[in-house]
Amino acid sequence: MHIKELPLDERPIEKAIKYGLDKLSNVELLALIIHTGTKERSAKELAEEILSKDKDGIRHLANCEVEELEELEGIGPAKAARILASVELGKRVANWTGPERYIRSSEDAADLLMEDMRYLMKEFFKVILLNSKGKLITVDTVSVGELNAASVHPREVFSKAIKRGAAAIVLAHNHPSGDPTPSSEDINTTKRLIEVGSLMGIPVLDHVIIGDGKFSSLRRQRLF
Repeated sequence: MHIKELPLDERPIEKAIKYGLDKLSNVELLALIIHTGTKERSAKELAEEILSKDKDGIRHLANCEVEELEELEGIGPAKAARILASVELGKRVANWTGPERYIRSSEDAADLLMEDMRYLMKEFFKVILLNSKGKLITVDTVSVGELNAASVHPREVFSKAIKRGAAAIVLAHNHPSGDPTPSSEDINTTKRLIEVGSLMGIPVLDHVIIGDGKFSSLRRQRLF
């Protein structure tokens, strides 16, 4: 059945206008973005196929590529680009810091990075740069790949902090498994970077590990 054949209250656009976007299902929201279907299938049916393509459902879109979506019949480059543009826009809204943002706790650091990092399929090691009052300067990506002493070099961690005049930093990385429990390598890397930061006068305030909707703080756990 095509969308135009549905009762008005069941059509995504009309339903969104009448009841609000928060009342729409994931399939209906995606159908709105796809906008038009094909002769054989409606936009809603295309949305259902996209969300059933992977066991993670809508979460799969966070790491999807345009070419991957184009493999589905009825999804061309324009539709694929619109879908992933909406995903990227959602990430940017979630991570928007506003004119000022302060990082004064592990929760603040986790809130800053959670939506951007919780679905990543590789480990990303980032450094949050702060001024003397704890105000966010920027977030710097240091390395991508499994965390170890070779991939996280102190030079890469502190180079931008020095250039931007950071007074302190917070380390952060994600665990693609979704479990933020610190590993022995996480702890050893943190201790090494704390020693370097102490020598350089740029203290490491914490190391936050991002999981799927949860995080761990090495400082809170007294692991350094």
